Amino acid sequence: MEAPQIQFDTSMGSFTVELYYKHAPKTTRNFEGLAKKGYYDGTAFHRVIRDFMLQGGDPTGTGRGGQSIYGKPFEDEITKELKHTGAGILSMANAGPNTNGSQFFITLAPAPWLDGKHTVFGRVCSGMSVIKRLGNIQTDANDRPVSEVKILRARPVI
Repeated sequence: MEAPQIQFDTSMGSFTVELYYKHAPKTTRNFEGLAKKGYYDGTAFHRVIRDFMLQGGDPTGTGRGGQSIYGKPFEDEITKELKHTGAGILSMANAGPNTNGSQFFITLAPAPWLDGKHTVFGRVCSGMSVIKRLGNIQTDANDRPVSEVKILRARPVI
């Protein structure tokens, strides 16, 4: 089976992620399910830290919202094989162990201190130049983009 892919069309361009279904089946099912139903459409990247990561997936835009397709937080799927080794790693944002919902982040550089704490479940497979541009946008003191960057549409690639 070929790795499932999700295309993101943003206000700054498009990029595609491939999902690691074999290593994180519940997480990828959640992410793909949310994308299929348009959950991420119109949401913003609410947190961007240069040379670290950009975070999205919260319909409230606060960094505190979002829900999984399971209707409640779900458990981590952390493996020793998948690590935050460089730019373009797709991982679940959380508020501690086993609190996954809809929020995700994409790394802009290696982040080994996150290994074992966040579920890695994919990687950017095209459009890395868009990710780099997103990572360089101007932010305020709270790492919020000064100008909103929206996910216009996120859908599985068929």
